[in-house]
Amino acid sequence: MTNLKFQTIVDIPKFEWKTGYSKQNIFMGSCFTENVGNKMAALKYNVDINPFGILYNPLSVANGIKILLNKKEFTGNDLIQYNGLWHSFYHHGKFSLADKNATLQTINNRIESSAEYLKNANFLFITFGTAWVYKYKATGKTVSNCHKIPAKEFERVRLSVDEIVKEYEKLLTDIKKINPALKVIFTVSPIRHWKDGATENQRSKATLSLAIDRIIKSNIDSCAYFPSYEIVMDELRDYRFYAPDMIHLSDVAIQHIWEKFEAAFILEESQKISKKVQKIVASTLHRPFNIHTKEHQDFVRKQLSKLEMIEKKYPFFNFINEKEALQNQLKV
Repeated sequence: MTNLKFQTIVDIPKFEWKTGYSKQNIFMGSCFTENVGNKMAALKYNVDINPFGILYNPLSVANGIKILLNKKEFTGNDLIQYNGLWHSFYHHGKFSLADKNATLQTINNRIESSAEYLKNANFLFITFGTAWVYKYKATGKTVSNCHKIPAKEFERVRLSVDEIVKEYEKLLTDIKKINPALKVIFTVSPIRHWKDGATENQRSKATLSLAIDRIIKSNIDSCAYFPSYEIVMDELRDYRFYAPDMIHLSDVAIQHIWEKFEAAFILEESQKISKKVQKIVASTLHRPFNIHTKEHQDFVRKQLSKLEMIEKKYPFFNFINEKEALQNQLKV
């Protein structure tokens, strides 16, 4: 019988560094970053995900990191008003609010907490989505989000490999001054920027890949690459692994990449603990037809006991929300 192969498997390198429940992890970049980061957050790992919201290109990610390193405080001069909202060109639209002071407070509070987090983080995971950037003509600065301001106000440019490498060589030097032990893991988002067209999307992804390769080769002691793009292109080479828009990934694809990521970067002990955490978190989401039955009341008390035991054994866990949800189901 012929030994047929119906899938090409991407080799994942063995990484010297591992993260886990005792580590701090900050994620910055495209929406794919949030896919993986949210998986870790759901399992109660210590994470900070996209303090500026989703950022697509290398310069916007670099600008965000520099703001954290410098603990920049935003003022009214850093905002622009459009369509009734106050926006920051360094932030995703989720930070945009109708009230100017509220916008500034939201932005500055997050910068303050994430700047402190970055200073003590063990890992920084960066995902590049596209090499294309938009520059605001009025200032010549690269923006992270155009906030639906007319396209004529911006210049669209594709970054070169040299431009990206130069930016990150300086940035990594500055990061080491603040947090010399930080490990930086780069990825290229497997989500295609179809608005650029098929050819330009490929050129963009190739630019990102070549730039990351050069960055890592000159920072081999602190940087590495996780092949999320390659996993989707080669292992999941089928549209059934995409969402209905045929651009974003399906939940199945995200889960597949997560399992590869988990095996590559997360300590075995933490993986074992996460399986217990997953069961307990899932139990708090369960809503029976009648919460007042003796069986369910006993179940709730058992789950609360498990949470307390885990918190006692692993003090870094925080199950406040889960405990509150369970306690609300107990009879008064």
